[in-house]
This record gives sequence, structure tokens and C-alpha cells, in this order.
Amino acid sequence: MKHLLLSCLFLGSVAAPLSAAQIESLEILSPSMNHSIKTTVVLPEKYKDGQPLPVVYLLHGYSGNYQSWVKDFPALTNLVDQYEFIVVSPDGGFSSWYFDSPIDPKFRYETFVAKELVESIDGKFHTIQDRKDRAIGGLSMGGHGALFLAFKHQDVFGAAASMSGGVDLRPFPLNWDISKRIGDYSTHPDAWETNSVINLVYLLKPHSLALMIDCGTSDFFYNANKALHEKLLYRNIPHDYIEREGEHNLKYWRNSLAYHCLFFHRYFENAE
Repeated sequence: MKHLLLSCLFLGSVAAPLSAAQIESLEILSPSMNHSIKTTVVLPEKYKDGQPLPVVYLLHGYSGNYQSWVKDFPALTNLVDQYEFIVVSPDGGFSSWYFDSPIDPKFRYETFVAKELVESIDGKFHTIQDRKDRAIGGLSMGGHGALFLAFKHQDVFGAAASMSGGVDLRPFPLNWDISKRIGDYSTHPDAWETNSVINLVYLLKPHSLALMIDCGTSDFFYNANKALHEKLLYRNIPHDYIEREGEHNLKYWRNSLAYHCLFFHRYFENAE
């Protein structure tokens, strides 16, 4: 981990000040929800060479949208050029939490991201169409979504990383419209259990996924992330774990971005 941190600090100091990455906005049809979803795609300069490239799917947080990663993270395009992977950032709705809602058929974001979006991106762009070259990450609500989708769809994604992810929904029964997606905790307790990432560790085997968990020690999700880390240790599931001083805010996430991009890059380099 020390080597990882030092490498990330170093890459931040040498990143090119200008980026040649190309940003595209498009709409992806979701047959399961019967409407199109706005999506941002960031293509590195190397994409012009015509060779298929790996893809990182980045999920935004609660109240964000498909433009959040590009707008809020100025360093993203430089890192995409440096590491030569494609980034795809779909609109996850104001509060989808990236699962298929058991009570609202208009919210089927698990199906959309893990199936419809991936198939559409593979059909539209020069991508390496293999789980070993496909990763997913996100922050806050998107951190939950990244781990949730990767745990449940290991045939689609080979790596997942979470920044300040809401990995246990149960302590927050009145927050962030979660109850609008899965029902009130008092009447739908099973939905809260089965849609919390921390309860899905049983789906993992050692080395079945490359994983990174990252959360600030002053974040309201910190205890849940630490508990997930400890559960993974108990189950002998290898993973990278980062905790450092920080809150649930953009300052922390901007600092995290270089760590996560390096994690994805190393995964793509070493995946077998």
C-alpha cells in the first residue's frame, strides 16, 4: 500500500498540464426502462490509433448526473490520456442507487449499467470486450453502485473501486431517497438487507475481483467501509483499502482520483 500511495503522489506531480482526450455526450437506449439515458464518454488520445482499449465505468453520487465526473474532476482527462483507457459515465438518476428497484419499474439501473450500457458501448466504440478489460468505480451512491454491480456481475466486470461508498444502507433509513427505491425499512427489511453491499461479500471468492475501498475517517460512511474491509479480511478476499483524514466531499474525492486511476491501470496491465 505504501508503494501505491507513493506512486500516486508521483504521478500527480508529472501529469501533463494539457489533455488531448476527447469528450463525447450521447444517449443510450434502455429497453428495460423504455427511455434513453444520457452518458458521457471520455476517449484518450490513443483511441485515434484504432486499437481496442479497456473501459472504466464511473458512477456519480446522489444528486449528480452524467456530466459530474468531467465537470468536477479536471484531472480526469489527463489521467485518461496517461493510462489509455476509455471512461464511461452514465446518468444514474438523482437517486437510483444503481439497483433494480423492487417497487418502481422506472428504476432498473442494475440492468441498464451491467447489461444494456455495456453492450451499447461495446457496439459503438473500439473496446476490449472482456471482463479482464472492464472495470467499474464510483463515489458515494456510485461507490455503492460500483461494488454492488461488480459483486453481482463478475462475468461483466473484473475490477471495482469505491470512493466513500454507501456500502451499508441500513443505518440510513431516512436518507437520500433510498426508501423510494426499495420501500421503507419497517415494511421492506429484506430489501435493505439484500441491496446493501456489505451483505453481498458471500458472492466473492479470493481473487474473483480486483477491489479497492477508499474512505475518509471523518466521513459518515467511514464505519461501514471499515466494517466491509474487516469482513473481506475475515473472508480472505484480497483488496486494497485506503483510509485517511477527510470528509464526504469533493476535496477528498479529487485527491482520490489519481489513486483509483492507478489502481485500474495496474489491474488492466496485470489481468490474466
